Amino acid sequence: MKPLASWKDGATKSAIVDFVARVTKKGARSFVPPEARIAVFDNDGTLWCEQPMPIQNGFLLEKIAEQAAKDPALRGKQPWKAAFEKDHKWFGDVVTKHYNGDDSDLKIMGDGMMGAYAGEDADSFAAKANKFLNSSKNPVLKRPYLETTYLPMCELLRFLDSKGFTNYIVSGGGRDFMRTVTQKLYGIPPERVIGTTVALEYRVENGVGNVYHLPKLEIFDDGPNKPVRIWSRIGARPILVAGNSNGDLQMMEYTASNKRPSLCLLVNHDDHEREMAYASGAEKALAMARERKWTTISMRGDWKQVFAK
Repeated sequence: MKPLASWKDGATKSAIVDFVARVTKKGARSFVPPEARIAVFDNDGTLWCEQPMPIQNGFLLEKIAEQAAKDPALRGKQPWKAAFEKDHKWFGDVVTKHYNGDDSDLKIMGDGMMGAYAGEDADSFAAKANKFLNSSKNPVLKRPYLETTYLPMCELLRFLDSKGFTNYIVSGGGRDFMRTVTQKLYGIPPERVIGTTVALEYRVENGVGNVYHLPKLEIFDDGPNKPVRIWSRIGARPILVAGNSNGDLQMMEYTASNKRPSLCLLVNHDDHEREMAYASGAEKALAMARERKWTTISMRGDWKQVFAK
């Protein structure tokens, strides 16, 4: 099968194929050795659908809605109120406000969500996350969450892997939530997943040692934290990056500043028929992509197919 089969022929596909050819051609001045072919990908909105809200939010909402159902006192304050009333718009607005520089509601949401699985051991959390991902559906698209991955982006991951690249996920989503399915969906093993993390601690209970979740944030892997985490976890500057929002700007700047050849890809959600068209939270990224001549991927114009089935 030809690489990037679900991509339409055109400038975007050519930019990707030509870049990969340039950095993998031995003897060329643009050649990049395999160990330096690092590619980093945002996840929500870049590799899988993030509307009407990020998938992990749905997982956490189930838990805090259960808490609100058991404790009426919680129903009058956020985020339990929105979870109990199934007010998805409130959560979506929090994310949009964050991408536009307003984190006033982010802390409120975070405080509630960070405590959702406090005291849960890592193995139990992973099992529950995996069960949710394999049994729940996107409420708008009416398709299983694991069938909302973008086929063209999965093809891109496979194409890069075949050319000696090492792919990483660098996402604002929860690291331990994503780790349960990234190997299956993207061929990316857990150790190559960089994401938001709650604080953890080691304890021995009933003679069994395990790692447990604490009700506080360790790091929110978004915006300027992304380059910092890339360096701390990988120890190298990427040569290829893909994102879709203002939260990916610094990661893209970091990649574009590489002394080696680099390629920045920005997914533009402009297909209201096959997915959901929106630009909220991506206005700055889209403007900077135009200004710096980064490659913008149009869902409508560049992809023959959005989902695998």
